[in-house]
Amino acid sequence: MWSLAIHTLIADRGKLLTALVGVVFSIVLVNVQGGLFIGLIRKAGLLVDQGQADVWVGHRQMHNVDFPRDIPRRWVHRIRTIPGVHRAEPYLVGFADMTLPSGGFEGVVVVGVDRASLLGNAWNLVEGRPDAILQPDGIILDECENQKLENPKIGELREVGGRRARVVAKSQGIMGFLVAPYIFTTYDRAADYLAKTPDMCSYFLVQLEPGARADEVCQAIRRVLPEVDAFPRDEYSRISIDFWMTRTGLGISFGAATLLGLLVGMIMVAQTLYALVLDRLGEFGTLKAIGATERQVYSVLLIQAFLMAVVGAIIGLVLVSGIQFFYSTPRAPIVVPWWLSLGSCVLVLVICLVSSWLPYHRIRKLDPMMVLQS
Repeated sequence: MWSLAIHTLIADRGKLLTALVGVVFSIVLVNVQGGLFIGLIRKAGLLVDQGQADVWVGHRQMHNVDFPRDIPRRWVHRIRTIPGVHRAEPYLVGFADMTLPSGGFEGVVVVGVDRASLLGNAWNLVEGRPDAILQPDGIILDECENQKLENPKIGELREVGGRRARVVAKSQGIMGFLVAPYIFTTYDRAADYLAKTPDMCSYFLVQLEPGARADEVCQAIRRVLPEVDAFPRDEYSRISIDFWMTRTGLGISFGAATLLGLLVGMIMVAQTLYALVLDRLGEFGTLKAIGATERQVYSVLLIQAFLMAVVGAIIGLVLVSGIQFFYSTPRAPIVVPWWLSLGSCVLVLVICLVSSWLPYHRIRKLDPMMVLQS
């Protein structure tokens, strides 16, 4: 059956190519579209994922890392007394304007970190050092925002929130979900840029002792400070992502586009399978006439559908890898996890096998006597 299925399939290379194009198109679209969506939405929890904190503590019902509410800074001392807490430091996040050399303004997200620990500071630096923000007026920018911020140079002076700022280092790839660039500096300097009093902060970043459980520490923090919420890093990252998923149409739009592409590709595959069988009804009738069972005939169709799904999936994943390598950028990252690739291949395989039922019903009604008479 395998030999017969392969020879029947490759006999008409034009229609075989059409079917493979449909499978490849579906695999590429699902993975690239899904990878773009995953890469984009993960940026919503970027500060949380890279903030070096095991637990994030903030105001009650906090829902997005970029939109915090102020809490008293003095509460950090109560958190430091909780068993399992190794370090707890205040963290400040807020919006300000940066003055550009052209005379314009650009909205920025100012991030203030503790001077001693630098917990939550910028990462992946390509120029300068992380502790450079300890210099007078020091700030860290991301080089991916150069065009938006009119190409700031190391040592260049700017104004943030009407206060002087000096570029002392640059990171690479720290681009959040919002259009506003991140600016990292010390906590007190961030308070000046944001026109806030130093006795207020946005979050407390908590690092745990070895062996301490994050969920138990979070419960203890809520008992000691009923006015706050506390979440493990992964959970608060998911909360920040869910904020954009549920309050915008991102999930629906990306999902609908991916589903539409998959549907178009599978219709192409189903039509091609159906056309291949219609062109060879006589051959299948001959098989039935010489004693082939219904199961053997259908196995030929299953093998053909399986081969097209496997070959198309392999070609598609190779193309996805190439697209991801050449076109993925910090601004538009393409993140293709293994479960997305595996899921798309399984889905395409299932649809191809289900599509094989369409021509099979036509073959079942075929009378072998008509083939012999002709």
